Amino acid sequence: MSHIVARAETVEAARIAASAIVDKKGSDLVALDLSELLVITDVFLLGTGNTARQVRALTESVEEFLREKGERRPLRREGTEDMRWVVLDYGDLVVHLFEQETRAYYDLERLWADAPRIAMESVTP
Repeated sequence: MSHIVARAETVEAARIAASAIVDKKGSDLVALDLSELLVITDVFLLGTGNTARQVRALTESVEEFLREKGERRPLRREGTEDMRWVVLDYGDLVVHLFEQETRAYYDLERLWADAPRIAMESVTP
């Protein structure tokens, strides 16, 4: 059985980001521990918004929560032009925020099916 090996501070940052997504009514939270599968990052956090406007709100909320509660700023941001798939790269944590159609199309959960999932069900804003 797979187990979580990502560092505790990375998992905590993912929880902070997840709480920001929940705060703006994002859905379908999935956190994947990629620490044994990739060398470039440890955790992917995925969240979904219904519209580009909501994806923008999710993006802003994640950045705000991680800046204020986690003292982190993204190293890189991508996808902020059209807000269909935004990537916030924090090094050890990469946050993917999607519109529903885009998330279904790229299906990162299937692509990274071997990665253990990190529980995010109990996250609150």
